[in-house]
Amino acid sequence: MINHKVKVYPSKRKLNKKKQLAWKIAEIANDNAKLNKDSVEMVINRIIDNASVAIASLNRKPVVSSREMAKAHKRKNGATIFGINSKIKFDCEWAAWTNGTAVRELDFHDTFLAADYSHPGDNIPPILAVAQQLKRTGLDLLRGIITAYEVQVNLVKGICLHKHKVDHIAHLGPSVVAGIGSMLKLNTETIYQGIQQALHVTVSTRQSRKGEISSWKAYAPAHAGKLAIEAVDRVMRGEGAPSPIYEGEDSVIARILDGKNAKYNVPLPKKNEQKKAILETYTKEYSAEYQAQALIDIAKKLNKKIPNLNNIKKIDIYTSHHTHYVIGTGANDPQKMDPKASRETLDHSIMYIFAVALEDADWHHVKSYTKARANRKSTIKIWRSIKTHEDKKWTKKYHDPNPKKKSFGARVVVTMKNGKKISEMLERADAHPYGSKPFKRNDYIKKFKTLTDNIISRKESIRFINIVQNLKKIKKGQLTKLNIVVDKKYLKKNNKLGIF
Repeated sequence: MINHKVKVYPSKRKLNKKKQLAWKIAEIANDNAKLNKDSVEMVINRIIDNASVAIASLNRKPVVSSREMAKAHKRKNGATIFGINSKIKFDCEWAAWTNGTAVRELDFHDTFLAADYSHPGDNIPPILAVAQQLKRTGLDLLRGIITAYEVQVNLVKGICLHKHKVDHIAHLGPSVVAGIGSMLKLNTETIYQGIQQALHVTVSTRQSRKGEISSWKAYAPAHAGKLAIEAVDRVMRGEGAPSPIYEGEDSVIARILDGKNAKYNVPLPKKNEQKKAILETYTKEYSAEYQAQALIDIAKKLNKKIPNLNNIKKIDIYTSHHTHYVIGTGANDPQKMDPKASRETLDHSIMYIFAVALEDADWHHVKSYTKARANRKSTIKIWRSIKTHEDKKWTKKYHDPNPKKKSFGARVVVTMKNGKKISEMLERADAHPYGSKPFKRNDYIKKFKTLTDNIISRKESIRFINIVQNLKKIKKGQLTKLNIVVDKKYLKKNNKLGIF
């Protein structure tokens, strides 16, 4: 790996493009690195994971709306849409739009946390859609996805967006372009311009994850993927982009991030070095914000240690800066304590999540978020007794550069009415790669079967699992086999008309 120093230069310096971060990303996207065996297997895991959560969300309102929009853009030789007969094709950017929304809606796919946040599985829908439309092979798709993960993970390590209230999809646009460029074997210049265009149009604020969180949380990465596809299309036609997009005098860094005196270090592999960043990412066992994963495990353990939950006086959660300020009481969002809040908001309230998991000793992607569940009196009582605190020791663990030591956990102290204190601590979720029960292929398949049960046929389930595990052997033009079809009677429609 090479640490690339990134800073702002005045326009009069005319920074050579080969010294720009976008060019260095484009170079590794354009290289001929051998595909790492473990990375290949992990891509297969994540395609299964994405399909699981996408099928489970097919009839959720944001997904239905996105699908209705996409259905207006049919194309004879296009890409497939989850749930719809694979013989019917659509423009790849619109297929990416609705499939990306389906993948993101339940907040139940993979994650990577470092200087910033990310859900790198968001790269898969747009890259797969382009691969289907342009009739690429399974190996082409693998190369593209591995590259996209490599780029997004390393941008997340090097450049913090949330500090400036910029949404994390600003790292997703460039990574999708890099992945598509790698898959299509585009030249470095074309990928370089595409990365710059994609970043330029995917900078948005974190209000999408603040206060009363709306359905845009699910749409945001899908929109970034769609914009990235369009950026690649433009640059393939010879168009340029705002440059240098990272280092320029009025660039994203200069005007939106740390400013003209900013200094960032972004790690990237050497040219032709195997790409392994996907192996540092982790999926979710539970449908909730990643920093809640370990706390759900803690709540389940505490459920067995506390004989009577009615005797709880208060609960204190000592955790990292990110957990406290993003999903904890440090966020100062009254909506996070409101039983009438949206599912998207409850998903980002560790107080709610912990209260439900403590009572139920379980977590369910639907049942745990119902209005009835959120309004249970006993839950509200526990919920409002919870307070989070930043503990600098946990913040330090959160930022540990060693992935084996990096921690997203907490220490929880439950104070009973009689003054007795009961505590539990966990460094990372059980399902984390370095947790007590890391997710393996069988766990991904089990998650798929659990989430798609009663939605797809057993025959379709077996077919998909078999074909995806042989991804390397899928020939040119056969990637539509990765689509999953449901009975058309199952799919809901949004009868409200829009422009399309």
